[in-house]
Amino acid sequence: MIKDLIRQNRSYRRFDNEHTITRKELEQLIELARISASASNRQALRFYITYSDPDNDKVFSCLKWAGYLSEWQGPAPVERPTAYIVILKPADLSAYIGHDTGIACQSILLGAVEMGLGGCMFGSVDKPQLQTLLNLPAEYSIELVIALGKPTEIVQIDTVKNNDIKYWRDSDRTHHVPKRKLQELIINSE
Repeated sequence: MIKDLIRQNRSYRRFDNEHTITRKELEQLIELARISASASNRQALRFYITYSDPDNDKVFSCLKWAGYLSEWQGPAPVERPTAYIVILKPADLSAYIGHDTGIACQSILLGAVEMGLGGCMFGSVDKPQLQTLLNLPAEYSIELVIALGKPTEIVQIDTVKNNDIKYWRDSDRTHHVPKRKLQELIINSE
């Protein structure tokens, strides 16, 4: 059921570094993005995949992991993702590309959940550095990065209290994500 997939599709930041992801699995995820909706059917997004070192290390070095967990510098080596998808757009294209990127990311991450994997989208990326490290063609620029792996953390959805939307971790390392109540989101009441 789609609601179950969406509930399981959290922003995971700790993974089983021993669990490998294959090129074929990444291609299956990108296939989901390929057949998803695209503004004006332009299909402008391109993808760079990595599933082994040293490219994984290059990508990892350019990511900022959790803005609300300022004391945490990211996953330990044994908790790092085992694959990444770098989402690229033509450098000269901006109209509606954000829509396509969001649709592609959601399709990829829902597919990952269905495969027993999890991921995290990153907009906070040192894009110029990553562009150089991966030797990406100049005609493309980086939109987002998706980290993928077998999650090892529990992510729990909580209700927002006192308008505080910041995610946090408890002493058991459970990652808590506050979500607003449905009634707060719908602006026209009955």
